[in-house]
Amino acid sequence: MAKVLVFIDNPGQALKKSSLELLTIARSLGDTAVAVNGPLNDDVAGAFGANGATTIFRPSSDDLDAYLVGPKAAYLAGAVAASGATTVLLENSFDGKEIAARLGIKLGAGVITDVVAVDPDGTAHKSVLAGSYTTTAKATTAVSVLTVKPNSVTPEPAAAAASPEVLTVEVPESASAGAARITGRKDKPASGRPDLAEARIVVAGGRGVDGDFGPVEELADALGAAVGASRAATDAGWIGHDAQVGQTGKTVSPQLYISAGISGAIQQKAGMQTAKVIVAVNKDAESPVFEIADFGIIGDLFQVLPQATEEIKKRKG
Repeated sequence: MAKVLVFIDNPGQALKKSSLELLTIARSLGDTAVAVNGPLNDDVAGAFGANGATTIFRPSSDDLDAYLVGPKAAYLAGAVAASGATTVLLENSFDGKEIAARLGIKLGAGVITDVVAVDPDGTAHKSVLAGSYTTTAKATTAVSVLTVKPNSVTPEPAAAAASPEVLTVEVPESASAGAARITGRKDKPASGRPDLAEARIVVAGGRGVDGDFGPVEELADALGAAVGASRAATDAGWIGHDAQVGQTGKTVSPQLYISAGISGAIQQKAGMQTAKVIVAVNKDAESPVFEIADFGIIGDLFQVLPQATEEIKKRKG
């Protein structure tokens, strides 16, 4: 049976939805092992077992987060060797893609990013050209490394829970991997909203909000959604850059994406075109966003969004 290794970086007190998605995909491909970086409590270990993991690997060093991604790639290469994995799954985040690239070089492995589905034979379906097309690709190397977009599959627990064996992987010391040390971190204040990359619903504002994200945030809160933004809005300082969706921002694949006051230029499309349903609100009937929208509203967002928010609150009681 094929061996699959899933990399989970700092799982925290409970597994994220994106981690559960990776484990769901892994079970469809073969026997699942997990390589964890960071603290591992009993609840999380049990969650890995409930989602099909038979083995959990931990690094011999507990300071991988004190450096950039080099040591994590080295640790993951050791975990691949220890597990005999032929497929490695990672999140399609900035760090995940860089770790995948470094791992590919270390193992001589094929690397496929922006994956939205994986067939049982390892064929990956990926979003390309700013989300305009979905293509298939399959690595011909002994090991394939895939980074998977969040919201690509529905997480499902395993039919029978496993009792994972916990093993330690030695992390080789490397002068180049540890050359740059992280000297400080600052936690982002909690907003109470879901993480943008994993949210099932995203409400995004662009240049059309003219500095006022109030209607966007109120609609998002009514829907239990995350708040996103175009690059124009973040560059103007109206909202933090961590909310940027697009080619140079975050890529999202929610069930519902509401675009308010965003033109829909190619850079924005690259970050949200794989959303299941796209609703666009824009005063300009010729805006490119209407070309990809499932539903379009030609109107002033400052009139449309508050009406939608009020109706949603009424229906929620």
